[in-house]
Amino acid sequence: MTTSSVDRIARLQRMGASLAVVVLTGCATGGNSHPDDPLEGYNRAMFSFNETVDKAVMKPLAQGYDYVTPKPIKVGVGNFFGNLADVWIGVNNLLQGKVRDALSDAGRFLLNSTVGLAGIFDVATDVGLEKHDEDFGQTLGKWGVGEGGYFVVPILGPRTIRDALALPVDFKADPLGWLEDVASRNVLYGVRAVQDRYTLLGVEKTLDEGTLDKYTYSRDYYLQQRRYRVFDGRPPRSRNDDEAVLTAPDASLEATASAAVQRLDLAALDLAQGAGRPNGGTVIP
Repeated sequence: MTTSSVDRIARLQRMGASLAVVVLTGCATGGNSHPDDPLEGYNRAMFSFNETVDKAVMKPLAQGYDYVTPKPIKVGVGNFFGNLADVWIGVNNLLQGKVRDALSDAGRFLLNSTVGLAGIFDVATDVGLEKHDEDFGQTLGKWGVGEGGYFVVPILGPRTIRDALALPVDFKADPLGWLEDVASRNVLYGVRAVQDRYTLLGVEKTLDEGTLDKYTYSRDYYLQQRRYRVFDGRPPRSRNDDEAVLTAPDASLEATASAAVQRLDLAALDLAQGAGRPNGGTVIP
């Protein structure tokens, strides 16, 4: 991927982020909306837009990356970026009062960064240090901040309003943003974006063929699993408990649903961070 490709997509993301701010601050709640989706009209339109961008840009890049890159290298690249992510994951576990998990995350980072050769090899998992999944949106949820309804962020994909407002903190805390060399930083953002999108290749077909309304399925699945993660597997009863039961994420279902609900979630996030401010930092202007 060239730096110019990253810059073009990042400029598109900045335009989308500006639109998101307008929506968050200026939209009124519709009277006939789904109770968890007061901005459904906007969200459906943005869901369609994001899918269009994905099909035109991210999916072809991921397919090319898959074709030319040997699998061991792709695994190593994924491990490398996963190791960097453990830093902020550990901080969020600490902020949530989960000290044992935070120490485990620190141990993972130290072990993989040394024995695992800068994280290329995930030796921490092999010795029993579990990989966690935390971000600042989950931390706010743990602190009692309400989710505020479903919201599809331009380019970045599904969030709740709470999680969308937490994104600048996640951007700022990303270790890649600490690199002073702008070119190197943006290249790493781009590689990570394509790597993240590559992991979703091959799982869309079941979703495309198995549901009549991809938007509704994606929304309901995302909200269900997000609440499961925020409450560490013990979510409170919701208004929709009579229609669906919150369950632990199944590996196969998780992969399939992620093709829609996270198609641009991580990949575009990396591109967003690569051009969030004039010098390539991590804060969206």
